[in-house]
Amino acid sequence: MFLSHFSLTEHPFSEKPPIDWIQRDPRIEQAMARLKFFEQQGAVALIIGQTGLGKSSLLRLFIHELPQNLFNPVYLHLTPLSANGFLRLIVTRLGEKPKIGKDRMFLQILDRIHQKEKPTLLIIDEAHLIDPKTLTDMRLLISSIDDQVVLKIIFSGQEQLRQLLKRSCHTDLVHRITLSFCLKPLSKDQSSFYIDRRIKMAGGATNIFDAEAKDLIHDYTGGVPRQINNIATACLINAASRNLKTIGEPLVNETMNEFFLP
Repeated sequence: MFLSHFSLTEHPFSEKPPIDWIQRDPRIEQAMARLKFFEQQGAVALIIGQTGLGKSSLLRLFIHELPQNLFNPVYLHLTPLSANGFLRLIVTRLGEKPKIGKDRMFLQILDRIHQKEKPTLLIIDEAHLIDPKTLTDMRLLISSIDDQVVLKIIFSGQEQLRQLLKRSCHTDLVHRITLSFCLKPLSKDQSSFYIDRRIKMAGGATNIFDAEAKDLIHDYTGGVPRQINNIATACLINAASRNLKTIGEPLVNETMNEFFLP
């Protein structure tokens, strides 16, 4: 396997790396600064970005750094559910057995939130897949809360979520969004640093990928971290199979001939 060939202790480009592997590049730092403000102000936040840009990693980092004595975070990502199914999921994650009937589940959620000693933070990942009726339910939950902020919601999803929120029926929810942030791809320099840092965190030498190879990987991927992970891994496998210790531009091009990018 390529790990031993390159003297790596772990897979450098795994999908869910240790939390300290997450690269705090300017994109992530800007998003974190806004989320830190959201901790103190507002009820609804919106994170938008195409697939593979690191939205889930951003949420992992935010949850990790969230003061546990100040908030009760509830992470939800099973969004392709019916509106009632999503309410049942929330009730379950809050530690209750869902009752029959939407009205009863609403009351369960509100009662449970008010019983908590600290505000509840619902973090809804993959929110672009959410049932539009669920968005209405979330707006009703937020509007049912009194002046004391005991519930906050973060929606994180792809561009389709922004389009969904443009519907007139969601105007009231949109007006409650305090934070809106769009996560962008990595620049060429950031992509190069990302590759080197991942290799280093896995115990490898940062000269495994030469400069031209890293630039080419950025060009192929457009700076999307998940695609960088996929291509860099394929290059490592290809290099190990040929007993090569360095990955250059020719190997990246050859690897890409057998690689599919959407």
